[in-house]
Amino acid sequence: MSTTEVATGSAVPGRHWINAEWAQAPATGKSINPSTGEVVGRYQDGGADEASAAIAAAGTAFAAGDWARDVDLRARALSQIADGVEANAQELASRISRESGKLRWQAVFEVGTAVRWLRYNAAAGLVGSDVGRHADISQEIHFRSSPEPLGVAGIITPWNAPITLTARALGPALAAGCTAVVKMPAQTALTNSFFAEIIAHCTAIPPGVVNVFTESGSEGAELLATSPDVAVLSYTGSTAVGRKIVEASAATLKRLNLELGGKTPLILLDDADLDVAIPTAVSAVTMLNGQFCVTGSRVLVHRAIAGEARERLSEALSAVRPGPSDEPGSQIGPLIDRASAERVDRLVEDALPDAMPLVRGGLITDGPLAAGAFYRPTLLEVERLDIPVVQEELFGPVQTFEVFDSDAEAVRRANATEYGLGAAIFTRNTGRARALGRALQAAGVWINTWGLLNEKFEQGGYKASGNGGFLCGPRALEQFQQVKVYAELAIPHG
Repeated sequence: MSTTEVATGSAVPGRHWINAEWAQAPATGKSINPSTGEVVGRYQDGGADEASAAIAAAGTAFAAGDWARDVDLRARALSQIADGVEANAQELASRISRESGKLRWQAVFEVGTAVRWLRYNAAAGLVGSDVGRHADISQEIHFRSSPEPLGVAGIITPWNAPITLTARALGPALAAGCTAVVKMPAQTALTNSFFAEIIAHCTAIPPGVVNVFTESGSEGAELLATSPDVAVLSYTGSTAVGRKIVEASAATLKRLNLELGGKTPLILLDDADLDVAIPTAVSAVTMLNGQFCVTGSRVLVHRAIAGEARERLSEALSAVRPGPSDEPGSQIGPLIDRASAERVDRLVEDALPDAMPLVRGGLITDGPLAAGAFYRPTLLEVERLDIPVVQEELFGPVQTFEVFDSDAEAVRRANATEYGLGAAIFTRNTGRARALGRALQAAGVWINTWGLLNEKFEQGGYKASGNGGFLCGPRALEQFQQVKVYAELAIPHG
């Protein structure tokens, strides 16, 4: 076993890692495999006590140690985390797939993405974490600025991509010099604990710098939002919870970084290449089993190609093969739990008076998959924009099919929701696509593709899709820093 490999054991419960120690608490929570409905392990279910202890540990580590001032130490620590995630990629991917229902190849991709993002932040911290500006304003006056870490960073990550989205926030937080309290979701408790084990093996991380706890409720998360000892809070999740975080944190005026919900439109112009657009649209609604902040949940098609697009997309979605997350032949796995699958089905059923079902899809209630949380993809043709299936983030494999007659109408329809996370345009005319992209209220615009992300470029949101959100690219460290400005007056000698 290499020094970065962590011993595995299915009997080990999910645990909290706080102040460089494993919490001593009973494992009362049950981790469920959504492919089968079976219990795959138990975990310590945290709350306000764990959050409070973690905040205290992170505060002490920030104030007392060299972490906030030692750029090289932080770079080594991030590199060690990346090494550990990479060395344990297969076990991490297995746990992600088993607990979240994500297809195995997607889980492997998630872990690889986390490694790249951690390494990027290790390098970014070295070259940019303490770089400011300076200027002689006059012969006697000199100004200089210096970015400083804000302090304790609270990080709340979701279950649909627990390792990547933790790394996306933890990387720049640590690179900037903050210490961290990471609240991870109960649905992936065994994955969270294994990630904490990787952290525990990183010798460059001083005690209290990184603390990880799992919570099924919200008490710990609320404390991160309300505590005056947490200087910055990064949250990835639903817009509804994001609004609650804004309200709860108002008294402390802490820095907030929120990446929230989405309702991504896929716009197929009249010259779109359907051989590219249709398979991409299928991937956009089935990736992560439709539980993705940029799920392509709306397909907007020019009337000139609507007939062919409707037929081809309906056929392709009808052919998608559901199956257990760990089976190579599966093309879509289960939703996170049965309750979520039933919720999505109710939303679809409620939409039918205003929609024509092109592919009804729905819950799988018989056969070998009935014990899981499987939901076949659904495609609904709609005209109205003021209905929930168009306006709300369903978080499941459901698409609407909408027809437009002009570029202006496509923009109007695409911008008609409160969300603005991402959008995609399919056309052979890239100049036309760029012009259309400028009119879209979306922070990320893909042209002839969907879902491409890169650690070197920002990820954010317009409108109700985010507040800040720049956790990638050169601005990421700024989310966890305060700029201090020094003004110097030269005193003449003698």
